[in-house]
Amino acid sequence: MAQETKLQIIPLGGLGEIGKNIMVVRCGRDILVIDCGLAFPEEEMLGIDIVIPDIQFLLENKEQVRGIVLTHGHEDHIGALPYVLKQLNVPVFGTKLTLGLLEAKLKEHVFDYEIKMIPINPRETVNIGCFSAEFIRVSHSVPDAVGIALHTPLGVVLHTGDFKIDYTPVDGEVIDLHRFAQLGEQGVLVMLSDSTNVERPGYTVSERMVGTTFDEVFGNCKERILVATFASNVHRLQQAINAAYKHQRKVAVSGRSMINVINIAYELGYLDIPPGTLVNLDEANRLPRSQVVILTTGSQGEPMSALTRMALGDHRQVEIMPGDTIIISATPIPGNEKLVARIINHLYKSGATVVHGAVSGIHVSGHPSAEELKLMLHLVRPKFFVPVHGEYRMLVKHAELARRMGVEPENIFVAENGQVLEFTRKKGRIHGRVASGRILVDGLGIGDVGNIVLRDRKQLGQDGILIVVVTIDPESKQVVAGPDIVSRGFVYVRESEALMEEARTRVRQTVDGCIERGLCDWTSIKSDVRDALGKFLYERTGRRPMILPIIMET
Repeated sequence: MAQETKLQIIPLGGLGEIGKNIMVVRCGRDILVIDCGLAFPEEEMLGIDIVIPDIQFLLENKEQVRGIVLTHGHEDHIGALPYVLKQLNVPVFGTKLTLGLLEAKLKEHVFDYEIKMIPINPRETVNIGCFSAEFIRVSHSVPDAVGIALHTPLGVVLHTGDFKIDYTPVDGEVIDLHRFAQLGEQGVLVMLSDSTNVERPGYTVSERMVGTTFDEVFGNCKERILVATFASNVHRLQQAINAAYKHQRKVAVSGRSMINVINIAYELGYLDIPPGTLVNLDEANRLPRSQVVILTTGSQGEPMSALTRMALGDHRQVEIMPGDTIIISATPIPGNEKLVARIINHLYKSGATVVHGAVSGIHVSGHPSAEELKLMLHLVRPKFFVPVHGEYRMLVKHAELARRMGVEPENIFVAENGQVLEFTRKKGRIHGRVASGRILVDGLGIGDVGNIVLRDRKQLGQDGILIVVVTIDPESKQVVAGPDIVSRGFVYVRESEALMEEARTRVRQTVDGCIERGLCDWTSIKSDVRDALGKFLYERTGRRPMILPIIMET
């Protein structure tokens, strides 16, 4: 019984950051994982494709992990699973669309065993170890999103998932506020709640408002229309298709991820596409431009996305022309603002009209604003509160909101990734820390790029590299060839011959000095060359290129 007196909640990602969401709940000898997402690389992570959470803690306690439950199908909640499930063979629970999107991702990877995926429905409860996991419908920017109530021997742990309070959702599936209120009446021990939009006052506008704006824009356009949005925003895609059908336009799709999502959502019944509406790009190019809508990826200005290639004139099938209207139905993720602005500028240069920005009404958030967060706190009235899913300032603001809503200050925990939150029925505390962090994925390499490699890439990108080659006779200890210097990304040798000649002289003097001192250890000579040449180049140019000395023997 002693093991049942404490409950641990351990965030391994998603706190103090946007993305990489993964939450561990431990009760006795049972561990349940909520979500397992990726994050997109920051600007200084040169060459990195995606970032996934460090699950060392889960691997060390592999025999206790009973399963992974998913709140919805966005990349920041399911994107790391193809990598994690190769190390952790446990069942995955999720709604039909969420598992459909996950299954498509898993097909791109090779597994030694079959992944067990268990579909669930809202209002359904599944027993997993000592947990009874109840799934509660919420509104979000992807269908089939749920919050999760974990019924444990100590009480209920309620994770809202990503949600908004939308009374007029596109699919008619309204957030189950009644069930949240019932749980509040019965008593919730700990609530973990979405903090993304806590800094926005008021309420988040209904997704249905975007459909009204689409209708107006489509009605006013005389030429071709392109709509860029997140591939997973099925509701947004549905509204674009509805507007196209109403205005007698055909719809074509560009971008692999969007094609995949549309196929999955249509097959599972989450997209209603009138017969004859969908055409391929080649057929769309043969139609009058006034009869065409193209749905495309690239709303974040991603370098290899379809919209970016169109804007730069690199797309094989679509060329932006004067008269085109491009609707960017998304707001830039923090850090992507420059990429998006660059693409918009290129689109304008091609003569297109670009509709973008929150004021245009072509995008609304899928996350709750401050008044919705207040309502959720009022309905649930948790004993302990942990703000999640947001940068650190958002977590702090959400904590302040909870205090104003009556949660005792000592019962609110603004936590960091890796911290262990430990609860009994009466008390909560931060009790230690476990391994957490980020694993960088670069091509097929997982975790083989770390801070040292990133530092080298940054240095190479900023100041370039000099390769210094010297050939030494090991018998006579004399320089028999070189030094030769190869410059890449530092200076153009032909235009800096005097500098390169002086650099060669410095290298030769350094090598000769080492030999005269009887220093015949190649490693020591390389170190002296690197130091002497680095100091000389900084004095002359103010730059610090990477210097790579190579000593060859005859």
